[in-house]
Amino acid sequence: MSISALIFLLLILAGFTYFIGRQKIYTQYQQTALPQGKRILTLPKYFGYVAALWSLLPALIVLIVIELVHEPLVNQQVSSYMSANGIETAGDFDLYLNGIKNIDTSQLDSVEPSQLAVFEKYTSLNNIANTARSLIVLAIALLMAIFALKKIKIDTPARRIFEKIIEIILLLAASIAIMTTVGIVLSVLFESMSFFGEVPIADFMFGTEWSPQTAIRSDQVGSSAAFGAVPLFIGTMLISFIALFVSVPLGLFSAIFLSEYASARFRAIAKPVLEILAGIPTVVYGFFAALTVAPFIRDLGESLGLSVASESALAAGLVMGIMIIPFVSSLADDVISAVPNAMREGSLGLGATKSETIVKVLIPAALPGIVGGVLLAASRAIGETMIVVMAAGLAANLTVNPLEAVTTVTVQIVTLLTGDQEFDSAKTMAAFALGLMLFITTLVLNVIALHVVRKYREQYE
Repeated sequence: MSISALIFLLLILAGFTYFIGRQKIYTQYQQTALPQGKRILTLPKYFGYVAALWSLLPALIVLIVIELVHEPLVNQQVSSYMSANGIETAGDFDLYLNGIKNIDTSQLDSVEPSQLAVFEKYTSLNNIANTARSLIVLAIALLMAIFALKKIKIDTPARRIFEKIIEIILLLAASIAIMTTVGIVLSVLFESMSFFGEVPIADFMFGTEWSPQTAIRSDQVGSSAAFGAVPLFIGTMLISFIALFVSVPLGLFSAIFLSEYASARFRAIAKPVLEILAGIPTVVYGFFAALTVAPFIRDLGESLGLSVASESALAAGLVMGIMIIPFVSSLADDVISAVPNAMREGSLGLGATKSETIVKVLIPAALPGIVGGVLLAASRAIGETMIVVMAAGLAANLTVNPLEAVTTVTVQIVTLLTGDQEFDSAKTMAAFALGLMLFITTLVLNVIALHVVRKYREQYE
């Protein structure tokens, strides 16, 4: 039985348990005479909820545990079978077993006898494990449903139990998000430490040449790689600065106009149209940058006597700035509109003009939200890949000239991890080191933004 079908049966059983539990308590309420002046404090539905959760949650937990140990146990049994029958793999066992799993059942005649025997053994073990999994999970769900229906009574604090179970579920959900973040950080950190064991951290942090190509043998060309990340971070900051230089003024001015000057009819049309920019795929922006903006900038520069590369940081930054305008505009519009009208009316009542009220009252009061929008836009710009690949290129040039080709950290991470690479090579592990540095950069931006938000929030609360 498939996982989806098994979960569907568990949900049906839980629903059935809910109705039985609710009906049981409802019948007991009708048969029990309440003392004078007392009333029912717990509705029958809460008893049904508790019974359904007792039936569903333990079965789901057991299902998750079985899924975690299912494949390793089957692989171990297959390995033991191969050892007992003298079947050897030509290479790595995991790769061999993956090939066995991908055998087309319609072409079994062309499979080698040894592989066919392993395939039949694996299929047999997998079918047995799936059947056992379904029987165990359904049996636990049924037993827990019977147990819950017998235990619930009128005096059971069903509502309190239900609220506690929901609280635990929400806590687990929050814990999963936190543990996922911790896991990502630790995995990147460990791989980065392995990289820094081969490449000195000073060479990585302060090196000015990036050429991660390595060779298999020492006598091959390219065996001496350079991992200086300075050109990558300079390129990232250059393109992000251009993008923010475009998006922050345009987004903030758009938000001010929509919230303070535009009519309700114009706002209802303009704001959705503006936010459509956030829904356009980045590859479309990349095509627009490579086919329209970059040639226009190159032709314009040549007409002015300037040397402009076919792939320039300026083209990528301009298009990226257009893409992230909605991130700034939408959040800034919301926070400016949320400023209490009493502050507007007080400023206007003291004789300030509308523009003075916006500059001296509304913008400072809404600054925490505006900083949040700018930070979101900055993170979006730093993490963008497709536009840079198509409009700025892959050349790791150490320059701050926006008319030249540059590359970014994210583009190099994708390049390093693309294709068949040795996972323990310095070239591959360099991607994790770049990811760690990018994580630290965004963390610093968050700390700065948090400081600004707290400073102005204290003034206006």
